[in-house]
Parts: sequence; structure tokens; C-alpha cells
Amino acid sequence: MINQMPVLRSTIHPDVTTPQNTDQRISTRGIITQGEEILLIFTARYHDYSLPGGGLHEDEDIITGLIREVEEETGAENINNIVPYGCYEELRPWYKGGFDSIKMLSYCFTCDANKQLGTPRLEENEIKNGVSALWINIHEAIAHNLEVIASHPRAGLSIERETYLLQKIAKGIVNK
Repeated sequence: MINQMPVLRSTIHPDVTTPQNTDQRISTRGIITQGEEILLIFTARYHDYSLPGGGLHEDEDIITGLIREVEEETGAENINNIVPYGCYEELRPWYKGGFDSIKMLSYCFTCDANKQLGTPRLEENEIKNGVSALWINIHEAIAHNLEVIASHPRAGLSIERETYLLQKIAKGIVNK
């Protein structure tokens, strides 16, 4: 399934010039919309909106990982109707485990879930970063992220990916 998923965008961070030792991380992202409302994660530390999702556990299949991550981060229930959307590839600097760069593969899926959210099961770092889930108008989330990018040139590395994906998703909503 993931090998057949179209690449939505492929980026290389400007600080990655000639990588010598690259790690790889596979993650999932859930795209859950109802009209122009989208279920997103707000991270207080970075003051940005992002799609719910995260890295796969070792030997975890991608759909199981998607459902687990979305449930953990948002408390969403009854995640169903999962359809591949596309993959966002990025090569970025990495300074852990002897690696100088990391290839991030974010596999995105559209899916449905109950509008009423249950209780999230956040990890310690997510709690420290002020992660919370909410339904928000997609255009408001995009405008907010663009403002963060414009006013904080050294914003987190993920905001560019998340804003690109939100803009692409919003085009699909408008064209329905």
C-alpha cells in the first residue's frame, strides 16, 4: 500500500549538504475532516497546528500505527474509512545515534472519526509541549501557521510540512 502511495512533495532542508549517515523514520498522518473543519493538534511550545499522527512502532503495520497515533493524540474514536492520500518526504538534519540526517516519510491517510473526542493518551513530551486536539476551520489553521512562519523565521521544522499538507487538503475541500 505505501509503496504505491503518490509522493506529494519531497524536500531537502538547506542545512543538509552532503549527508554521510542517514537514518529513516516512517510516520503516519490522519486527515479527518467534516466540511471545512479538520481535526488537528495544536502544540503550545511551537504555537502551530499539525495533523495528528506520529512514528510507527517496530514491526507495526501502517494502518494500525495510524489508528493508534490518532487515538493517542486526539482521543478520536471509531476511526474508519481509511484511504491513502499521499506521502510527504523530507531530508533534514539529525544529530542522534551517530546520524547526520534523517529521511522522514509521512504517510497521510484520509479517514473518518466521531466528532466527539474521547480522552487522549499523550506521551510525556507531548504533555510538556502543550499538545491538545481540536476541531478547527482549515483556513484559520493555515492562516495561523503562515503567520507563525512569517513572524518566526526559525520556527520548527515540521510547520512547513504541516502547512503544505493543510493547503493541499483545503484545495480538495474547496473543489468538492
